[in-house]
Amino acid sequence: MHDPIKRWGWFALGWVMVALGFIGALLPVMPTTIFLILAAACFSHSSPRFERWLLDHRWFGPPIRRWRENGAIPRKAKIVAIVSMAGGYGVLLATAAPALWICLAVAAGLIACAVYVATRPDG
Repeated sequence: MHDPIKRWGWFALGWVMVALGFIGALLPVMPTTIFLILAAACFSHSSPRFERWLLDHRWFGPPIRRWRENGAIPRKAKIVAIVSMAGGYGVLLATAAPALWICLAVAAGLIACAVYVATRPDG
């Protein structure tokens, strides 16, 4: 990549994703791995050094590498993700009392995400 503005944009976005990933590692209601996968993708466009740092990280590297190699998600992570989606939807219904169309739109989006997660190879 030769355009320094794009490179710095990818680099900054990569660090935003790392920050969100680390927050997700501390908060049970927020995912971690997806943000770190996105961070590695951003760094692949901007900083091979930081991409390598993520890929070689003791805890975060293996799931990123599994995803890159064959789109795999460990079975336990699939279960946690799908249960978390269902729980989040339950909290939405119990606390927000959204309009019916919002309930249906959110349900459709979550079902699509759950199907996608469930159909990935086990890693």
